[in-house]
Amino acid sequence: MMKKKLGFALTMLLAGSTILAACGGGSSGKTSGEGKDNFTVAMVTDVGGVDDKSFNQSAWEGIQEFGKENNLEKGNTGYNYLQSQSDADYATNLNSLARDDFDLIYGIGFMMKDSINEIAEQQKDAKFAIVDSVVEQPNVASITFKEHHGSFLVGVVAGLTTKTNKVGFIGGMDSPLINKFEAGFAAGVKAVNPDAEIDVQYAGAFDQADKGKAIASSMYKSNADIIYHSAGATGNGVFSEAIDLKAKDPNREIWVIGVDKDQHEEGNGKTKDGEEFNVTLTSMIKRVDIAVKDLATKTKDGEFPGGEVIEYGLEEDAVGIAPTQDNISKDVLAKVEEYKEKIKNGEIEVPTEPEK
Repeated sequence: MMKKKLGFALTMLLAGSTILAACGGGSSGKTSGEGKDNFTVAMVTDVGGVDDKSFNQSAWEGIQEFGKENNLEKGNTGYNYLQSQSDADYATNLNSLARDDFDLIYGIGFMMKDSINEIAEQQKDAKFAIVDSVVEQPNVASITFKEHHGSFLVGVVAGLTTKTNKVGFIGGMDSPLINKFEAGFAAGVKAVNPDAEIDVQYAGAFDQADKGKAIASSMYKSNADIIYHSAGATGNGVFSEAIDLKAKDPNREIWVIGVDKDQHEEGNGKTKDGEEFNVTLTSMIKRVDIAVKDLATKTKDGEFPGGEVIEYGLEEDAVGIAPTQDNISKDVLAKVEEYKEKIKNGEIEVPTEPEK
């Protein structure tokens, strides 16, 4: 299979999130192709949902921005999404969108790999794209990211910021993709703080905030002062726990590192006296929104990269440190830039698998 890195120009940050519906529109009963005048695009979420404050939401924001720029409306003649309540919904939702004759259909998340492979084989005239995995079909474009590079940089932040010399990593599913986040983070921490201890735990789910909260509680009780999560909506529980602990003890230095989107706002809290605080140290952004919009534009212009792997990384500013940097010192930010250049010029090779 051809592996091709497609560069793209980043524009200004998206103007803001459209209020997200609780679930996507289903089939309208429209016959395939009926009444369709525009290029149409849709996505299927994984179980995290379209409002997971992470990569599903980011993908939906990219599709909405594409729709806005092309004067499309939400629905089966413009842009849409279907939400999956469980993995049993993946194939059904993908097939539904194919029957509704969408010109490009996204499957968001590596857990959709088998379902996209199955439906793409059945619906050979439809065009599909998968985010965070690779499907070897001529009618599927595969979008991947160098998550380990961005995770290394937030690891540098954690390693230089920790006061207890103990940090945590909470993953969703223990999988090769999330292992990349873990491996990069651990390498970044150790690069600047070899003596730091890293507590790693997996929740086994991307949609269970209660599990994220319970694991975070255990880590913070064990003296970790910074936790990096790569767990989708499960990570919402990490923020909840950190906020609760900070509210009880405003003098405690306790932090969360977000993922995929700038999750600064997720860290907002108040003490019992009404004093505001924020527990988001930084976030590792993965610009799923830009990648999704970029591929939709290429496909609309007749340049669908079927059968190819499109990889986005530091070179395209598609991964890295979030723009909100209020809680990071200038010295630490300078170190981040130093290590970013070392990665880009090949001086540092960031691992994709955790050390055994």
